[in-house]
Amino acid sequence: MTFLGFMVVIIEFLYLVSLVGLMIYGLNNLVTTIIYMRSRQKPYQPPVLNPSTELPSVTIQLPLYNERYMVERLLSNVSRLNYPADKLQIQVLDDSTDDTALLVSRLVSQYKARGKNFELIHRTDRRGFKAGALTEGLKTATGELVGIFDADFAPEPDWLLRTVQEFRDPKLGCLQTRWGHLNHHYSLFTEAQSLGIDGHFIVEQTARSRNGLFLNFNGTAGLWRKATIADAGGWQSDTLTEDLDLSYRAQMKGWRIGYLPDVVVPAELPAQVEAFKKQQFRWAKGSFQTVKKLVPELLKEDMPWWRRLMGFIHITGYFVHPLMLMALVLILPIGLFAPAFLKLFSLSCIASFGPPLMYILARTDYTPRVRDRVRLLPILILIGFGLSLNNSIAVFEGLFSKTRGTFERTPKFNLTNTNKEWLGNAYAMPLSHMVYGELFLAFYSLVVIAVLTPIVGWDIAPWMLVYTAGYLYMAGLNIAQNLAFNHQEAAARL
Repeated sequence: MTFLGFMVVIIEFLYLVSLVGLMIYGLNNLVTTIIYMRSRQKPYQPPVLNPSTELPSVTIQLPLYNERYMVERLLSNVSRLNYPADKLQIQVLDDSTDDTALLVSRLVSQYKARGKNFELIHRTDRRGFKAGALTEGLKTATGELVGIFDADFAPEPDWLLRTVQEFRDPKLGCLQTRWGHLNHHYSLFTEAQSLGIDGHFIVEQTARSRNGLFLNFNGTAGLWRKATIADAGGWQSDTLTEDLDLSYRAQMKGWRIGYLPDVVVPAELPAQVEAFKKQQFRWAKGSFQTVKKLVPELLKEDMPWWRRLMGFIHITGYFVHPLMLMALVLILPIGLFAPAFLKLFSLSCIASFGPPLMYILARTDYTPRVRDRVRLLPILILIGFGLSLNNSIAVFEGLFSKTRGTFERTPKFNLTNTNKEWLGNAYAMPLSHMVYGELFLAFYSLVVIAVLTPIVGWDIAPWMLVYTAGYLYMAGLNIAQNLAFNHQEAAARL
């Protein structure tokens, strides 16, 4: 076999791997959606509230890092939680390095003067990042249960009373509640994000929690049994997704993670594209650091094979992005040297049915009509394709980098549906070089159409145009926001 022939075989193999992989993850979405549809026919029955039952003691942890725009609302909401004062401790875990630290100190002093059981723990370094802050707080936490809220979350006063009763189940180690949205109508970009998050929380988390499958604590708006954290090895900072890591360690120890889809805590969606991409990068990289750490143990667990398989597909979910990118990069050489393989491209079409069905079923109070969800689907699809470069790099860093990396928090601007100003904000992120790669891939997709259409016909064009539109949408919106930000900064200096 010649060297060229050998390379063609390798390309054919990798191309087939990408298509089969996409089909598997697409089928997983479809199976999850079917499970959800069957599960919702049997509505979840919450425990009957018994007034005589003694409520457990609770510690609420609020991990903060440079959140000057969010901290006042956060502390105000948490201070209004309806719970016996002698059983509630509120820990403010502040790692801030800007003027947030002084603001937090003043606010905590004010709440303590009103008789609220607030404790301020201010670290002078970010060792361990969020996991390190949570661990530090546990040293003085008095609660049997530990609730966690990120800075942009706004719990309702009855949140604790609606959740703590679940822990009468002695095997329940963690309880997640659903994320809502404070600024879903801020822009078309945030509306599409809200649909994506709703698909995860309404369909996927419900299906997994009601059918004994692995699921994850989402890092905030949830409660942990303190004994579970200790039994599973505590918060560990060797990955960027300490929540996913602890979730799997706890479940492999035999603890159960519960989920209440009807208890909703609204939060802020990233309005800046650069901030959203950084958030996705951290989640993708951290998830594959967790894969490298835990999957060998997961696959050896003494449990049904189907549960291990569904857990493996769940924890490796971000791998769909490298598969998408690989399929795109290889399609040109495949079309030139092995055009018969392009007939297999229809395999990837199977992957396209699961996600849209999942999002269409994700009905909420703010997207009650199917047509509203269908309207947002094209934008959500463009975001998914446009993220494939960003998240692929994150996945490979998670798998092969020897260092954990820096925990880059997603900046919060205290945005609502009526407050439309984040430009000029101190936490806005500068434009990264990722946009140049996205623009190149958009151009490459067009080249594929131009080169392969005379050879294989127009069948390939629609998919290549989706790639093109996805990269152009993410890169174009990112660049437009950066130009507007620079213009506002320049105007402010005049």
